[in-house]
Amino acid sequence: MASPLPSVHVKSLSYKFQDGSSGLTDVNLDVPAGSRTLLIGANGAGKTTLLRLLAGKRLAPTDTISVGGKDPFKEGLDGVTYLGVEWVLNSIVRTDIDVPTLLASVGGNAYPERRDELVDILDIDLTWRMHAVSDGERRRVQLAMGLLRPWQVLLLDEITVDLDLLSRCNFLSFLKRETESRPCTIVYATHILDNLSQWPTHLVHMHLGTVRQWGPIEKFRQEVQESSENSQLSELVLKWLKEDMDARGPRNGRSGQGKTYENLEGRGGYGLEKRP
Repeated sequence: MASPLPSVHVKSLSYKFQDGSSGLTDVNLDVPAGSRTLLIGANGAGKTTLLRLLAGKRLAPTDTISVGGKDPFKEGLDGVTYLGVEWVLNSIVRTDIDVPTLLASVGGNAYPERRDELVDILDIDLTWRMHAVSDGERRRVQLAMGLLRPWQVLLLDEITVDLDLLSRCNFLSFLKRETESRPCTIVYATHILDNLSQWPTHLVHMHLGTVRQWGPIEKFRQEVQESSENSQLSELVLKWLKEDMDARGPRNGRSGQGKTYENLEGRGGYGLEKRP
C-alpha cells in the first residue's frame, strides 16, 4: 500500500504554556504535500511553538494535528525531521571529533550518495575537527547530519542564521530540488529572506499566536509592487510586520508621546527617570 502524501493539517489548535499563558489560539492550516511553506511573523508570533507541536516536541490536544494522514502522537513521527534552535546546541558537535565520524554516526554509510551530495552542497571539509571550526562551518556539518536520512516532512526553525550567503543559497536550492524530485514537504520559519523570493510555494502569516492569513504565494503577490530595494517577498513581509506592530500597540502601555523611558525603580529595572 502506498504511503499517504506528506501533507500537514492543523485544526482548531490552541496551546497554553505551563504558566498558563497562551501560545497558540485556534490555529487552522492545510499545508499541501510537496509544498515549501514559509512561516512569517515577528518574534513571539508563535512560529517556534507551532513547529515544536508539529514535531512532537510538545504535546498537542487530541485530533488537532495530522501529518501524512496520521496523528503524530498516536501513530508516531516516522519521516518527520525537525531542526530547531536547541538542535544547534548539541555538545557532541563541539568536541574534538572529525566530520566523517559524525556523519557515519547518523547513517552516512547507509546513504553514501546523499552524504556526498550534502558535503558538496554545504562545502564541508572532511578534515575539519569540530572543536576548531567556526559557528558557520559547524552549522554546515549539523545540517548535513540532520538531512542525511531522507525525510517526508521537514520542519525548520531559523537554522540558516550562521551560514554565509553562498552556503545558504546552495542549501535552499537543495531543499527545493528535494520537493521537486520526491514526495516531501517543508515548513520553514525564518527572518532571513535572501534568495527566498522564488523559493516558497506557500506563506503563513502568524501574529501573537494566531494565523492571520495563509495560502499559495500567488495569493499575496498583488499586495505589493516590486521595489528597487527589496524583493516582492521582502516588501510583503515588511508590510505584514508593520501592520502587526500597529495591531499590537506600544509595549508596556507606552503611548510614545512625551516619554522615552518609564520609571522602572521598584520593579526590578534600572531606576531610569522619566525624561521630558
